[in-house]
Amino acid sequence: MSPEDLLARHPELWRRATRHPFLDGVRDGSLPEEAFRRWLVQDYHFVRGLLPAQAYVLAASPRPDQRVLASGLVGLADELDWFEQHARPRGLSLDVAVHPTCRAYVDFLRGLRELPYAAQMTALWACERAYLDAWTSASPGAPAFREFVEHWTQPGFAQYVAGLEACTGRALAWASPSEQATAEQAFRQVAEYEAAFWDMAWRGGGA
Repeated sequence: MSPEDLLARHPELWRRATRHPFLDGVRDGSLPEEAFRRWLVQDYHFVRGLLPAQAYVLAASPRPDQRVLASGLVGLADELDWFEQHARPRGLSLDVAVHPTCRAYVDFLRGLRELPYAAQMTALWACERAYLDAWTSASPGAPAFREFVEHWTQPGFAQYVAGLEACTGRALAWASPSEQATAEQAFRQVAEYEAAFWDMAWRGGGA
């Protein structure tokens, strides 16, 4: 089983994770400002949760994967700075309650340490691949949102996702059948959480 096999096995699930009215609104400029502000704040909290979760994956990783995962940790720290810089001009406070949808996703990622390495790596790759595919679907983006679209479709990010995919491919190739099944379930869960996150940003509620 490979990462591409997972995408091929679950096309509708992946479509829901990477295609959404929120992204359509980014592309054509119809996204309500309230929805965008909600997404920005909650995605900041998501990245804050992803960073320590990825550190645990790095700790469990074999030597060939360490450089890619370590570079990702640096990128996530930079991402937090980027969010903070974009929140200030909009008068947004990042010190707000984490939405239950965001909290559930972060809790899932933090729980990856209990799973086999192949599942940890699969979940991490799926998370970042979903972001790349989702923002690519919004390309080139309306002028108000174009900077954000470009940020998550730039060649450097695509290269990082490709590196994660290579790590995931190796992990799945080495995994036992039961570990592969756990990895596939982790992939499905990430896709479901991604779809729920777009819904949360689009509709709000509960925060």
